[in-house]
Amino acid sequence: MLTTTTADERIYGPARNVAPETVTGSQAIIRSLEELGVTDVFGIPGGAILPTYDPLMDSEKVNHILVRHEQGGGHAAQGYAMATGKVGVCFATSGPGATNLVTPLADAHMDSVPMVAITGQVNASVIGTDAFQEADIVGIATPVTKHTFLVTDADEIPRVMAEAFHIASTGRPGPVLVDVTKSAQTAQTTFSWPPKLGLTGYKPVTRGHAKQVREAAKLIAASHRPVFYLGGGIIKAEASEEFKALAEAVGAPVVNTLMARGAFPDSHPLNVGMPGMHGSVSAVAALQQSDLLITLGARFDDRVTGQLESFAPEAKVIHADIDPAEISKNRYADVPIVGSLKEIIPELATAVEDVFSNQERPDLGPWWTRLNRLVETYPLGWTEPEDGAIAPQKVIQKIGQASGPEGVYVAGVGQHQMWAAQFVGYERPRQWLNSGGLGTMGYSVPAAMGAAVGNPDRTVWAIDGDGCFQMTNQELATCAINGIPIKVAVINNSSLGMVRQWQTLFYESRYSNTDLNTALNPSGEQVVRIPDFVTLAEAYGCAGLRCERDEDIDSVIAQALEINDRPVVIDFVVSRDSMVWPMVPAGVSNSDIQVARNLTPDFDGEDD
Repeated sequence: MLTTTTADERIYGPARNVAPETVTGSQAIIRSLEELGVTDVFGIPGGAILPTYDPLMDSEKVNHILVRHEQGGGHAAQGYAMATGKVGVCFATSGPGATNLVTPLADAHMDSVPMVAITGQVNASVIGTDAFQEADIVGIATPVTKHTFLVTDADEIPRVMAEAFHIASTGRPGPVLVDVTKSAQTAQTTFSWPPKLGLTGYKPVTRGHAKQVREAAKLIAASHRPVFYLGGGIIKAEASEEFKALAEAVGAPVVNTLMARGAFPDSHPLNVGMPGMHGSVSAVAALQQSDLLITLGARFDDRVTGQLESFAPEAKVIHADIDPAEISKNRYADVPIVGSLKEIIPELATAVEDVFSNQERPDLGPWWTRLNRLVETYPLGWTEPEDGAIAPQKVIQKIGQASGPEGVYVAGVGQHQMWAAQFVGYERPRQWLNSGGLGTMGYSVPAAMGAAVGNPDRTVWAIDGDGCFQMTNQELATCAINGIPIKVAVINNSSLGMVRQWQTLFYESRYSNTDLNTALNPSGEQVVRIPDFVTLAEAYGCAGLRCERDEDIDSVIAQALEINDRPVVIDFVVSRDSMVWPMVPAGVSNSDIQVARNLTPDFDGEDD
């Protein structure tokens, strides 16, 4: 017998009624989390949230992980959500505790991550008086969240909590802030479950308009140079399997953006790579020369389009997205489809098959001949460093080979992020986590921690730079104490690598304030490492390893994989002159992509 899940069950869990009982507002918060199925929360207590930490201690269902900084708690909630698809949850106190969550909230907002942040606030009676540790976090966070709540009445807590989770996880996912005054936390109230939602105006469209789907199918059937342009929305919609069937039915090339890595397997013959500023030549060319962009859950981000006016100049656009605000925001959509990709893609597949059954399929052979030439001529690779140091790309590639597609790979932001996107093979959704839209340095270690909590049976790698690592590495203590055995690969080029690359290319190699003194000085001589990452790791209760030679890479990675009783930090000392290629310089057309310095491929013929 086929069973279905109702909308209420998706929010509240299996249907059940909890009889009213008298509790405090804080107890209502914890009871609400339990009823919502929350099992893990990241946070740190303080005065205004302290009343809620008391009943939390009695909960047998909610595991709290004490982080070392609220930003770490926010990124951990993100990592948990991105790796599992569930809503991530974090706690913080008022004032600086809440403001420390602004960066992860903004990050989650940019990348559509379902997350609920619960913050304490000063007593309702003193709001607006500049009370101790008072900050208008609702006002501060409103521009960088999907929604915010200020709770001053304890009776509202169950309803607000249910609404917060519903908003965070439905439609286009995103972060929701629930700010609860201390007076509401300590007040007596009556708790019952489920509450009645009051979101009468919030009704995300999930099913695509049938006429628009048919029009999209007609465009696909008439196209000779179509390309599927996948964004992170396809992972959020859990629609990868449905898309694979559509892609194979159409036979068109597929490009996965940075946020969609793993949505469609890298090993699939239809996959022509990642597009964008540091995308593959074949993927950039596929978009640039197509006559039809079948855009699914992507938002025409500037890092993908380059100079927008010159992006895919001959292409018509089908744009399907859960968020109507994204349709035609940056690029006009000839056929807009608003709804969930989980429903739209099967409908589109049926419509395409109907059209194909009544007319001859277009010949995509010449299109594939062109793209296959680019795939073969311009494969991703690297040049061995002239200074004799390790190539960072090689390190990351070997990490991916060692742990395979069942591992989880979480990158910081910078050169190592792009190399991790390029040189690890992604075969499944939620295998790859990164800060895409906001580009937050310091994301990797705490996000990996959250991913590991959500996926305790998977190997989780934090691939970080020596700059990023120093922003949030205090969460290694959290990992060590809580038995969260993440593997941290510090790609240590002793500099802010991406900034240094831009200084090399566009600022006449004037390296202003990019040397970090973590491995080598500019003359290549060994210096005192500040800090010494191996010693730092050991101080945090982790295993610390260092690799400085090519011949040691495999054995050091193998050693790290054998240690599962505590976190491992590997200091990979790599060449500081390695660069990320290909590259589309800022502000130019994607047609001007460079595969090396001053080397621009001709999409249709020989190199310039």
